[in-house]
Amino acid sequence: MFYRRKFYIVNNEFVDIFNKHFIETNLPNQLKNGARLVGRWMAPHSDKTTEIFAIWEYDSYEKYEEIERFVRSDKEHNKKIVDWYERYGGKDHVYREYLIEVKNEELISTLSDEKGQFRTIKY
Repeated sequence: MFYRRKFYIVNNEFVDIFNKHFIETNLPNQLKNGARLVGRWMAPHSDKTTEIFAIWEYDSYEKYEEIERFVRSDKEHNKKIVDWYERYGGKDHVYREYLIEVKNEELISTLSDEKGQFRTIKY
């Protein structure tokens, strides 16, 4: 199994907008292409920001890469993403003003006998 954590630090004013976007746009496309959501959580990060993260499960790293190729090649989905960013001032503006930090990380079990190598996930 391969586990991935997608992590965001989000300005509080944008949390509801961001969560709605995940539920309506990103989650359906990931599930349609075979990703499995373990869960998604949020917690206060500071007075002005919230940490939001999701844990995803895949059969293997190769399966994760395959699913990501499908997700990124979906033209209808990509249009929804571009339109969403434009609604909030464009992608650069959203990342500068609302999404303070974003990470996409492999999770390595501490309970497994397997010796995993840390991988940087490209996104």
